[in-house]
Amino acid sequence: MTTMKKDLSEKRLKEKQIVEEMIKLYCHKAHHSQSGQLCSDCKALLKYAQQKSEKCPFMENKTFCSACKVHCYSAEMREKMRTVMRFSGPKMLLYHPILAIWHISVTIQQKVSKKQIERNQVKR
Repeated sequence: MTTMKKDLSEKRLKEKQIVEEMIKLYCHKAHHSQSGQLCSDCKALLKYAQQKSEKCPFMENKTFCSACKVHCYSAEMREKMRTVMRFSGPKMLLYHPILAIWHISVTIQQKVSKKQIERNQVKR
């Protein structure tokens, strides 16, 4: 496996891991499922998110779905995912601090990189 394919594979895996943990946390707290277990709605959302991540043609260039120019989620699933993210996002530092810090770090790096690109384009 080439380095680029390996990096992309690892990126997809990491994204899937974060989404899964966020959905599990949401399901446990909001739907009162057993820790680590998912209700049928949350299982369907996780499966949907994993399928979208697996087929994403922009994975190389984007950080997370929220930063993507093309939103491939259906309106219903996108709203469900937003609900999960709004609920679980702030709690991730308590329940999964390493994943949360990594997520924050990547998001900040992406924003800084984007601003640098924009500045360079303005200078031209």
